[in-house]
Amino acid sequence: MGKIGYFLSCEQFGPAQLIDQAKRAEAAGFEALWISDHFHPWNDEQGQSPFVWGVIGALSQVTSLPVSTAVTCPTTRIHPAIIAQAAATAAVQLDGRFILGVGSGEALNEHVLGDRWPSVGVRQDMLEEAVEVIRLLHKGHQVSRHGQHYEVQEARIYTCPDQPVPIYVSGFGPQSAALAGRIGDGYCTAMPDSELIKTFRDSGGGSKTVQAGTKVSWDRDHDTALKAAHRLWANEQLPGRLAQTLPTPQDFADAMTLVPAETVAQSVTCGDDADEHAAQVRRYLDAGADEVYVQQIGPDMDGFFTAWQHDVLPQLA
Repeated sequence: MGKIGYFLSCEQFGPAQLIDQAKRAEAAGFEALWISDHFHPWNDEQGQSPFVWGVIGALSQVTSLPVSTAVTCPTTRIHPAIIAQAAATAAVQLDGRFILGVGSGEALNEHVLGDRWPSVGVRQDMLEEAVEVIRLLHKGHQVSRHGQHYEVQEARIYTCPDQPVPIYVSGFGPQSAALAGRIGDGYCTAMPDSELIKTFRDSGGGSKTVQAGTKVSWDRDHDTALKAAHRLWANEQLPGRLAQTLPTPQDFADAMTLVPAETVAQSVTCGDDADEHAAQVRRYLDAGADEVYVQQIGPDMDGFFTAWQHDVLPQLA
């Protein structure tokens, strides 16, 4: 079986809650951590958006688990040179147990400084160039670079880890999965899609690590669990490119009214059936993921971590 990690959601929880969940996850037997990077939550019901780099610094002091961002957009809201510095510091704090997951972003987070939201092709070009900038700076030498999208002048990162920070690239369609295979040290996805994973591997990814994230809503009462999942995360069931193009949490809240609870139930395990929780993770492993990161949506963290420690993780060992 693959590695099973815990997914820390910066959209739904504040810094202290995330730190507490990380400690609980390690104690329960989860093997690694994913952490999202957002300026806005998807909707106001989620209600949080702490700055991920501050949270990662705190995580480095309370857990021995590896940490991956899932994912950072290094193209618009924050210049890739600054992301390079942040990632290098995170890797030093975590003694090398850090992976920089990157993606082409969503208008939800990237429009906030008034920048134009580019087409998919332009965003992918920007991402490829941003990854080049980050890798150059992570060598620890002075960098001056005039690119199509980014200018770097006489920049040097002095606090660098002993080894370059691995950069995993996310992708939700064939074009982005192919880009991840070509430029990534690994691949991040949120779907148990064997075709996308095959595209990544066939495009240069080979045997590199594939990480996948998924959500469950654990509660002793199935209806309570489903209501929480539908209220907080129905945005994940929106079709097409809406997740990349809608600009505000209110827009997502409005669109979520079109998603029935039954649709959420098809992709999010709700309730306390340990076999069903394990089966959701296996769908990702069977699709070819090497690591699966699980987020608890519902409020019963005690119940979730107890149940997963004793009844779910042993099935996946």
